[in-house]
Amino acid sequence: MTAGVSADEGPATFRSVLAHREYRYLLSANVFSWIGDYLARAAVTVLVLHHSGSVALSAASFALSYLPWLVGGPVLAAIAERMPFRSTMVACDLIRMLLIGLIALPGMPIWGMFALLFGTAMANPPFQAARSALLPQVLVGDRLVIGLALQQSTGQAAQIVGFAAGSTLAGIDPRTALMVNSVTFGISALLIRLGVHDRRPVGISQTRRPLLRETGDGFRIIWHSRVMRGIAVLVFATMFFGVVPEGLAAGWAQTLADDRAEAGWMQAMIMIASPVGIILGGLVVGRLLSAEQRRRSIPVFAVLTPLALVPAIFAPPVYLVSLMAFACGFMGAGMFPAANGLFVEVLPAGYRARAFGVMQTGVQVSQGAAVLATGVMAERFSLPVVVGAWSIGGVLLTLAVAFRWPSNTEISQEIEENRRANASPPGPEAPPQTSRVESTKGAEHG
Repeated sequence: MTAGVSADEGPATFRSVLAHREYRYLLSANVFSWIGDYLARAAVTVLVLHHSGSVALSAASFALSYLPWLVGGPVLAAIAERMPFRSTMVACDLIRMLLIGLIALPGMPIWGMFALLFGTAMANPPFQAARSALLPQVLVGDRLVIGLALQQSTGQAAQIVGFAAGSTLAGIDPRTALMVNSVTFGISALLIRLGVHDRRPVGISQTRRPLLRETGDGFRIIWHSRVMRGIAVLVFATMFFGVVPEGLAAGWAQTLADDRAEAGWMQAMIMIASPVGIILGGLVVGRLLSAEQRRRSIPVFAVLTPLALVPAIFAPPVYLVSLMAFACGFMGAGMFPAANGLFVEVLPAGYRARAFGVMQTGVQVSQGAAVLATGVMAERFSLPVVVGAWSIGGVLLTLAVAFRWPSNTEISQEIEENRRANASPPGPEAPPQTSRVESTKGAEHG
């Protein structure tokens, strides 16, 4: 049983990645989970609205999916690193299948729906952390970057399909939509159980440290690496500014439309534009740029992501707004797979799930804070002006980070150090230490 695809099997292509049986099963399982998850989000908001008559409660049901990352995402991700990844993912899928099925039962009160939704969302961090830690064992080298790009594009397509199907089906019978979601989680669990090897965390001894201390190690391992720290700041900054079109789509459409019907299709255009851009961006950049070019372009795409939204300050029509949202998604897609691939290359294998928990928590907090902040400002100022000014701030921030981006020598050094560390037999696990690159930098500035 091989650990993944050999790095010397020729240049990475989408075909070579999809030729890997285990990756196909993993991607197929993700597609079912994603479609079902987005379908359920659309259906639950309708179901809660029908039961309560409250738009605020309906919106709160949607926001619940982000809450576990804020209250305990890194801890839940650290738990995933203590068990075989396949078992963790199957168990999380089965839990979500059961809880979503219970929400669909007739007579379920609002408080019961919220409790079950929260329980369902609590299974997301360990599932996603286990998947993130498992993928580098399935694909290696540039195949991992291509696999991440394909996964990102597929996820965005699933989001479009899930939201569209969920909104349509929820208008007919939201409980049926929830039952469909329950079935998709069951199919995902079955695909993972049949097609994914029973892989375990690597680079970790059998002696474990207290859970909270291991969780803290996830933060420290990122902070002590200049490369990982730079990636984290760029990713958080990009998400902080790139999420604005989707988060403010409803309000933006209202400022552009003459009536509610017109606002509806305008909102759909704005919300779909970014996922479409992400899909095409992942495919085009992965196809046209080499691995080295994609890596060198990480800070460039990070700056271009908020730059695409700066023209909003001139209050453009909906077609240009959609084009800006598309460009924003396209640029982000050019950055994220390469950044994720580089992150894995410099991350010690024993910390993959925990580091993912830290990164995903930062992404969730960045997105939520950005939508909340711009929404509050849009209550007092013109929404296009808010978006344009917010994006100018994003360009300045990402430029500042890009100028401090690690050199190719520093990146290569950290990659080589990590390869040697991952190749060494694991001993008793210790807290992450400052890398040689950081030590050298400290001496220089001392």
